[in-house]
Amino acid sequence: MRTAILALTAQGARTARRVRAALVDADVFVSRRVAAQADAAGEVSTDGVHASDGAAAENGGMRTFGRIAQVTAEIFAQYDALVFIMAAGIVVRSIAPLVRDKLADPAVVVLDEQARHVISLLSGHVGGANALARQLAAALGADPVITTATDVEGLAAPDAVAAQLGLMPWPHGAILNVNRALLDGARVRYVVDASLPLAAFYRERLAAGGAAVVASDVTEMTNVRTETAERSVATGASAAVDVVLTHDPARFPAHQRRGGLFLRPMRLVAGVGCRRNTPEAEVLAALADAAARIGVPQEAIAALASTVVKRDEAGLLSAADALGVPINFFSNETLAEVIETYGLRESSFVKQTIGVGNVAEAAALAEAGRASRIAVGKTKYEKVTVALVWQTSRSSVSDRAIWKT
Repeated sequence: MRTAILALTAQGARTARRVRAALVDADVFVSRRVAAQADAAGEVSTDGVHASDGAAAENGGMRTFGRIAQVTAEIFAQYDALVFIMAAGIVVRSIAPLVRDKLADPAVVVLDEQARHVISLLSGHVGGANALARQLAAALGADPVITTATDVEGLAAPDAVAAQLGLMPWPHGAILNVNRALLDGARVRYVVDASLPLAAFYRERLAAGGAAVVASDVTEMTNVRTETAERSVATGASAAVDVVLTHDPARFPAHQRRGGLFLRPMRLVAGVGCRRNTPEAEVLAALADAAARIGVPQEAIAALASTVVKRDEAGLLSAADALGVPINFFSNETLAEVIETYGLRESSFVKQTIGVGNVAEAAALAEAGRASRIAVGKTKYEKVTVALVWQTSRSSVSDRAIWKT
C-alpha cells in the first residue's frame, strides 16, 4: 500500500516520524512553514528546498507543501492511503470535493497530534483504512477508532473479506444490502465458482476464517441455495445470504437478477527488475516471497512487467513461462511517465545504469493501468526487485491509451 503521511504542525511533524517508522517507504508531507522551523531545529531535514504553493517538493524523503487542501487534491489519486495528523474537520473539508466511490477512493486515516487516537475515516473495508488504523494503533500504542457497523458488531463483512483475498466487490449497491442483512442476523455463505484457478485457495482461506463455504458450479448453486432456504424455514434459523466468488457474474444469472453480491478476483501484476543473467529460480523465489507477504500463492500472479532493457533476459522470460503468464516490457519513456504521474522514488544507480530509476513499481503500474493499488511496494532481494500491484478495474488491462509500450 503506497502511503502518504501529512502533518500541519511541529508536533504533527514529530508524530509523522513515528508513523513513518511503522510504515515501510511511506512519504511524509509537512507544511512548508513547519518544515522550515523543524529544519532549523534539526528535527527534520529539508535542505532548504521549497515548493510552489500547494505543490509538494521532495527533499531527502520528505516533501513540503503550502496549503493542505491543494496538496490533498494533488496526491489523492496518487496514493493508496493517506494518513493525516491533524483535526478531523480539516481532513473532511480537504477530501470532500475528491471523494467518488468506496470501491475507488484511497484509505483515509486521521491521527491526533499526540497519537492517542487513530481514526479510520474513509474506505474502511475495500480501501483498507480499518486495517491500517489498527496497524498504526498497535505500533503507536494508540486507540483505533473504527465506526463501521459490521466491525463494531464483530461481524466479518464480505467487502472486508474481499480486501484480504484480492477480490473486488460488485456491484456497489449490493455491498450495502448484504451488510444490512448481516447486521439483521442473516448468515453469509460464500459460493466459490469451481472454474476459478484459485478456487481451492479461496475455499481454504474462507473456511479458516469460520465462513460457510460452498464449492459450486451454476447448477449446484441453485440446488444448494434451495436446500438451505428449506432448512432455514424448517429449523427457524436465520436466512442465508449468498455471496458469489467468480470471474464472470454472467455464469450466475439468477444471482445477478436478484441483485446479489459478487466478489471478482483482481488481476495481480508483478513488476520485476533484476541483474543481468539472474537465473529463473531466483526470480521465482522473489515472486513467491512477495506474494506470501500479502497472503496469496505465487499462482495468483497474472502477469509480469519490466523494462525493455530486460526483454532478452533469459531468467525473466523463463520465469514467466514457468508461471504460465504473459510478460510485457515497457519503454523508458513510458516508465518515466508513470514515475512522474505517481511521484515514485528513483534509484540514482539504476537510473545511471538503464536510464530510468524505478523499474518494478513503474512497470507494474504501467501494466495494470490507472485503476490499480500497490499491494507490495518495491522490495529488494539479492539479485531481483519485485513490486506487486492489484489491478482494481477489469477494464484497465494494459491500458495502452494511457501507457504505451
